[in-house]
Amino acid sequence: MIIADWGNHRIVRWKIRDTNGQVLAGGNGQGNELNQLNCPTDLLIDKETNSLIICDHGNRRVVQWSRVDGTTEGKILLDDITCWGLAMDNQRYLYISDIEKNEVIRYHMEDNNRIIVAGGHERGFGLDQLNGPTYIFVDQHQTLYVSDTWNHRVMKWDKDATEGSIIVRGFPRGLFVDVKGDVYVADYGSHQLICWPKGETKGTVIAGGNAGGEEANQLYYPWGLSSDRQGNLYVADHSNHRIQRFPVKQTN
Repeated sequence: MIIADWGNHRIVRWKIRDTNGQVLAGGNGQGNELNQLNCPTDLLIDKETNSLIICDHGNRRVVQWSRVDGTTEGKILLDDITCWGLAMDNQRYLYISDIEKNEVIRYHMEDNNRIIVAGGHERGFGLDQLNGPTYIFVDQHQTLYVSDTWNHRVMKWDKDATEGSIIVRGFPRGLFVDVKGDVYVADYGSHQLICWPKGETKGTVIAGGNAGGEEANQLYYPWGLSSDRQGNLYVADHSNHRIQRFPVKQTN
């Protein structure tokens, strides 16, 4: 697992059952030098360049950090962006949520162009607006899913759409969409992981749901969410300072 360790201002690799992690980026205290991070919120692995792309939220920038051994600093890809969430499509376009401008942009590293693909109409609750977009997901059709945090909803924006549609209500942070279109959400307000089957108006609790707490069957303000090829979900159990793993419960 590769984890954005917000409070320690670093990116850490951690193998399951290991007792210690390895710092891959940052780890030199909170700051804005190229060897430092400031409250990183999200990251992705760019296999083509063998690098990490990191939302360096507190520094209002997106940085790229090589995974080659001995790398001691990153390089700035974008600045002047209050980034929170990251995604990449199969054409290597980056999608980045800006929690301050209430928009999601699409960015290509080769041409350096930024295009607004969701929100961008000031803060609001209209279908063409966002309010505090955090985590995002993009599928193989370039359909964008956005945790519209302070509007308490997940929005779906089809490619080139001028407005989105509401597919989930709650207190969303991290999200993941499977190949069937089922949406998995880390609902931080209810301390649960919830699966919303495609087209359904009601979700099913698949983890947590036993009030906020530190027991194995509890979550405490879950934030980040990701999956692996074996059908497991990994949850950044924020206020418990741990990562939890749960098998995906398949829907019919």
